[in-house]
Amino acid sequence: MATKPRRPTDWRKRFEKAAAPKTVTLQTDFAGIRAGALMYIASPRVIADYIASIPRGRTRSIEQMRNDLSRQNEASATCPVTTAIYLRIVAELALDGLNKGQPPAAVTPFWRAIEPGGKIARRLSCGDELIVIQRTLEQSVP
Repeated sequence: MATKPRRPTDWRKRFEKAAAPKTVTLQTDFAGIRAGALMYIASPRVIADYIASIPRGRTRSIEQMRNDLSRQNEASATCPVTTAIYLRIVAELALDGLNKGQPPAAVTPFWRAIEPGGKIARRLSCGDELIVIQRTLEQSVP
């Protein structure tokens, strides 16, 4: 039986169709977060806005982003699973923009939050090289 060819992912659609952010009380332990904890579940827009607020030439770890978002939303933690998914959506949407000729300043600067060599970087369509280049460019231009 032949497999169907995969259609390319529509990152804009995934960005726009994602659920609104919310805070939930965990009923069971989840991803290292204890039952009873308040867990914030962001959205791609929240992730994009957070990344856009990181100053040029600076970076934040995904863990720092999750900590900041949970603190801003009065939760014990931010969901690590949806954060990773939404971060990839934001990055791939930015890459689509770059591939269509938009300058780096016109897209979400995902390279400020995705570490070269990390799990998410390995899954991106650009690989590590673009992340390293953009980080280097931002460090060298005041």
